[in-house]
Amino acid sequence: THPRWKDRLLGSVLDEVVRGSGEIDVYVIAGESEAEEPRPVAKPGRSPLPVLEWLWSIGGGVLTTLVAALMYGHFTLVDLAMVYLLGIVLTAGRASRGPTLLATLLSVAAFDFFFIPPLYTFTVNDVRFFVTFGVMFVVAFVISSLTLRVREQADGARQRERRTAALYSLSRELAHEEGRERLSAIAVQHISEVFSCQSVVLIPEDGGILAQPATGLHTYAIDQQEMSVAQWVFDHRQRAGLGTDTLSGAKALYLPLVAAAKTIGVVGILPTGPSFGPYNPEQIHVLESFANQAAMALERAALAEEAQQALLAAERESLRSTLLSSVSHDLRTPLAAITGAGTTLLRSEPELDASSRKELIQTIVDEADHLDRIIRNVLDMTRLESGAVRMNTEWQSLEEIVGAVTNRMSKQFQDHALVIKLPSNLPLIHCDGLLIGQVLRNLLENAVKYTPEGTDITLSASAGEKEVKVTVTDRGKGVPPEEAGRIFEKFVRGKHAGGGVGLGLAICREIVVAHGGRIWMENEPDGGASFTFTLPISHVPPRIEREPEEPVQQEAEEVRKKRDEK
Repeated sequence: THPRWKDRLLGSVLDEVVRGSGEIDVYVIAGESEAEEPRPVAKPGRSPLPVLEWLWSIGGGVLTTLVAALMYGHFTLVDLAMVYLLGIVLTAGRASRGPTLLATLLSVAAFDFFFIPPLYTFTVNDVRFFVTFGVMFVVAFVISSLTLRVREQADGARQRERRTAALYSLSRELAHEEGRERLSAIAVQHISEVFSCQSVVLIPEDGGILAQPATGLHTYAIDQQEMSVAQWVFDHRQRAGLGTDTLSGAKALYLPLVAAAKTIGVVGILPTGPSFGPYNPEQIHVLESFANQAAMALERAALAEEAQQALLAAERESLRSTLLSSVSHDLRTPLAAITGAGTTLLRSEPELDASSRKELIQTIVDEADHLDRIIRNVLDMTRLESGAVRMNTEWQSLEEIVGAVTNRMSKQFQDHALVIKLPSNLPLIHCDGLLIGQVLRNLLENAVKYTPEGTDITLSASAGEKEVKVTVTDRGKGVPPEEAGRIFEKFVRGKHAGGGVGLGLAICREIVVAHGGRIWMENEPDGGASFTFTLPISHVPPRIEREPEEPVQQEAEEVRKKRDEK
């Protein structure tokens, strides 16, 4: 397996083992001759056949000889030797060790052949020139070796700088992105660009089985055999595949994405091109650095998803508890009133006069209506949050919506004066008339509930270029500053004996936001609060043309009125 002269010169390890084995038999078994030798890794920026470097070493020797010939007769032989040393240094800065050694030998031979008497022969009359040749060769060899070492260190530093910059760029992009798919795509892109390869990031599903990723520009397709290697890497948290001692028959190298808590996934690296083979230890170390950055980013995304799920679960539990406590309290009040009034009617019907009986029946009706509003608000809020409500948007007239709402609420305004200020130039609004009517009713009921008797409630509207603004203003005590920022949240209600569950304003916000508008609250300087919401004007309203029969119908109606008056 190696030349015999190495055993003669350096000794044989096998001979030492046999001599020290005593009575133990030693058998030497050769490895499999059919085993495929690993292909060398092609270094970026370096040609596999450095023919140009050999030509450069020969050309450099010829060029320095021509320069020395021009200087011959005008300078000493020492100066000519310095010219050859300069040529060797220049060659060492461009070529590898072999061509540099050739340039050193050619320079010494040319200096002897052309400039040491007798000229044009390798014969040397003066023995002292042998010392000059030896010193010249040693100095040239040392200088070339140092130059080569400095150049290799500079190349290594530049390569480390590029990889450090690539690692920093990867870390920076991963820090600004979220989601496993996006983070995996960024890691694949950077690994593929830095190492001139194709790569994939495999993330396990719920059962711990790695999922087949979608192939793209920088990825490659994985067959069942490659997937089994990746699954082994995920299960054992060790690298395997190409260039390793484990499952080396794989086409790609697979590294585990190990985070602090667990293994996040596996990254696969497939070298591309016929001259690329297994990666060397330094490249694997850099690949592991890239894998660690990707693992930390994927772990952060996974922890963020888990935290979001935990937060949603906590919010659902809190919402359930709040809903149960609020609804149970607010349902008991009207039910108790209905039960008390009904029991009184049932037991004391002969003893009650008509006025008392009517009062108890009115109590049952009012509390039943209160109970209906509570249940309706809870159901509406549930439907809005679950997305079960589908808006039936049509061109609607705000005057008609206001008229329908105020007619249904006429009994509630017995103790308040409702002032309606609607300009005549209000455009048609593309909205769901029932939902917007519910917004107006909730705002007006809220104003009636928190406004002292005998005060005015104002409903006004105005039209802008892009939106219509509707405002409901009362003359109550206003909203305390500590509650102003939470007034539109669920289960937030003011201090009122007849307060509901606290969903009316939250329902208003959901409906207005679903229409693309805004809603907010402001305290009035002279007392009271105003609730304002906007609806966008995003469409051109249709043009309504008067039908030709309409004037005839109007004339007939006028004639009918005059006849009735007579």
